[in-house]
Amino acid sequence: MSKRVKKLSILLVVCILVSISGINTVFADYPIFYQRYTADPSGIEANGRLYLYCSHDVYDPSNPGYKMNDITCISTDDLKNWTDHGEVFKASGWASLSWAPTVVAKNNKYYMYFGNGGGSIGVAVSDSPTGPFKDALGKALITGSTPGVNAPSGFWCFDPGAFVDDDGQAYVYFGGNGEGNTRVIKLNDDMISIKGSASQIVAPIFFEASLLHKYKGKYYFSYSTNFSKGAATIDYMMSDNPMTGFQYKGTVLANPPSNEGNNNHQCIFSYKNNWYIAYHNRALAIANGASSGDARTYQRNVCIDKITYNADGTMQKVNITKDGLTQLKYVNPYVVNEAETMAQESGINTEACNAGGRDVCNIENGDWVKVRGVDFGSAGATSFDASVASANSGGSIEIRLDSADGKLVGTCNVAGTGDWQKWVTKSCAVSGATGVHDLYLKFTGGSGYLFNINNWKFNTQASKIVYGDLDGSGDINALDFSLMKQFILGSITKFPSADGITAADLDGSGSIDSLDYILLKEYLLGKRTQFPVEIK
Repeated sequence: MSKRVKKLSILLVVCILVSISGINTVFADYPIFYQRYTADPSGIEANGRLYLYCSHDVYDPSNPGYKMNDITCISTDDLKNWTDHGEVFKASGWASLSWAPTVVAKNNKYYMYFGNGGGSIGVAVSDSPTGPFKDALGKALITGSTPGVNAPSGFWCFDPGAFVDDDGQAYVYFGGNGEGNTRVIKLNDDMISIKGSASQIVAPIFFEASLLHKYKGKYYFSYSTNFSKGAATIDYMMSDNPMTGFQYKGTVLANPPSNEGNNNHQCIFSYKNNWYIAYHNRALAIANGASSGDARTYQRNVCIDKITYNADGTMQKVNITKDGLTQLKYVNPYVVNEAETMAQESGINTEACNAGGRDVCNIENGDWVKVRGVDFGSAGATSFDASVASANSGGSIEIRLDSADGKLVGTCNVAGTGDWQKWVTKSCAVSGATGVHDLYLKFTGGSGYLFNINNWKFNTQASKIVYGDLDGSGDINALDFSLMKQFILGSITKFPSADGITAADLDGSGSIDSLDYILLKEYLLGKRTQFPVEIK
């Protein structure tokens, strides 16, 4: 295991607020992921979560360049805490590189299209949004020789943007390095073969990052401009047809701050009935102390922003800030939470875990992870459990609130277990953790790697939580059912009871959704006498 480049405190992240001309602007978050350098995001909603697939930047100062040959996947259900799923695809065989992926779902599968550098486009497939994705063809799907591409000199066959229309027809948009170098081609129903010939789309000062999305019956082709008029921007066109008739509408995203005026790559998508744009800048490299030039150019980080549409369907221009998105829901500390789900970290890494998923590893003295917006309720936590492993002598987990040096509410001691993947549960008492706080798990100990952590969970006195009682009345009735419905519809974001968020999670899944609604309905109809969370 190799130690990563950074020991990052949030105080070191460059705090820049940029005013961009225009009215009705909206806001962004960056960086959203700290463990590795990522770029060129593609976003989809699946299983109630938002998944982003990103190029994985690996910088070699002796041979700088875009050497990305695997794809990183992260996901969230609250837009603040992101689960690290690791690298879900790696180029091999005919392809030595995997640049700028795009992922779509069809046929109960997930299809990933990627660039083998700037020379061709491949396709990989998985049964799960978290992979692993496997090369579907063992060769390129699209090249400069594909019918209709008619690649001119300098044409880049890369940056695929896949789109599946409402009628099931799928398309891939691609190309680069010239105003007339955008192409679109249909896919067959199998999603791994092409239908017919490619067509040309002409976009003003087009450079790269072809993408199509659809909103209220209109098709939006967005892309990165070249540098002929200054730093590259994300511009867009609109049409009533996915292949022709596009009319230029302007810029939706200026070149972001902390980007050195360099390249950008966007994805526009919906999640829980709101629209977002993901892209990248160089804020993480700058905060990590990377010098100007190649070290910043080739080490990027992913950002996310909310998109707002005007009444005529045009998109409002984004005003980029560092922390503009609202956390969609608080974290429930009284269910098992994966350690690799976090808002920020300092010093750690993650790795594949023999118990499934990933674990936090490479932990040294003073490292920490931050979990945003944890709701301990009014009763508060009484104890803390962590699944840990260590081939060394271990260390301690300091449980702190609101900062890495904030209020200490408990300390969990970790001894060696004999192996980095031999998991045991360690527990400690907790006092003073009530209400909503950012949770910091700060790791302390001697020299070298201390221990790994797979997951964690707080405990409270169960008698103080009445599951289904969302108004704090002590009873479960039709008012609680109405509150549950309002919460799921987004009409309210909290319950009258301070423990309402915990009390509404009736299946113990860590989220409040339609299944909890059904469970509460069954209880009120007399079809059940207790909830799954009470059985676990």
